[in-house]
Amino acid sequence: MTARLLWLDVARGLAVLAMFAFHFGWDLGHFGHIDPDIPYTDAYKAFGHATAASFLFIAGVSLALAHGTAFRARAYWRRLALLIGASLLVSGGTYIAFPSSFVFFGILHCIAAASLLALPFLFAPWPAAFVAGVALVAASFFARASFFDAPWFWWTGLSTFEPLTNDYRPLAPWAGALLIGVGAAKLARLGSAVVEDSRGGAPTRGLAFLGRRSLALYLIHQPVFFAGFTAVAMLLAPMPNAHFEEACRAQCVASGAEAQKCERACDCVAREAAREDALPDAATDEGRARLEKIARACVVK
Repeated sequence: MTARLLWLDVARGLAVLAMFAFHFGWDLGHFGHIDPDIPYTDAYKAFGHATAASFLFIAGVSLALAHGTAFRARAYWRRLALLIGASLLVSGGTYIAFPSSFVFFGILHCIAAASLLALPFLFAPWPAAFVAGVALVAASFFARASFFDAPWFWWTGLSTFEPLTNDYRPLAPWAGALLIGVGAAKLARLGSAVVEDSRGGAPTRGLAFLGRRSLALYLIHQPVFFAGFTAVAMLLAPMPNAHFEEACRAQCVASGAEAQKCERACDCVAREAAREDALPDAATDEGRARLEKIARACVVK
């Protein structure tokens, strides 16, 4: 592996870590561990945009390097099929979890579509990819029109509003970052800017390891984060008995009984009810009758 490819993997690994940090912070807000408005601040969104742009730029560089001397059709179409399959998996998974804001054109969709768009630029001089990339970025500012507000045009990025979705990376401007990456890689090859030393310490190798597995990590990291946060939420959630005992003691004391007697009686009721696997529902006649029977038994004790 040349230093160029090693450091490309390292750069992709750094982008993976940034992605982890971004989504971890988003999940903290989603589960209420931090102010839920923080992930929607301009600064936080800028962090997410920078991370996405780095992934797309690196994807463009990788695409140009992979087919710089000769177009490897089989590898290209295999990679494209993998990206399309992963995109569909993301759309399906997010539709199940967030049906009103599922990902219909996120970063994987964009990389797949932009890879097709970049195909002719792999054979063109490097300025062509630069010009096309800059044009796509500019279009997102100057070519928006109500004509593109229909849902079947949202993938262009030229609508006058941003659709409700958890990850939105339309062609304009995001495919521009990939095309600029193609141009940068082709320009670097023209300049013969290749260093053959591929040595690196443990941190370098670790980042390169992450970079080489970026697609798999992208697909699994959010389900893992969500499962972890859900488990923590379940562990930290107060048990139903705790709510019952608090309400029972408050009601008992309010009736004029001594606090110590109320505490003993309510603890007894909770223990006896727990033997039935669940507290009777006090909202029903049957449940109230059962609680009263348990309470009388506890008073007798």
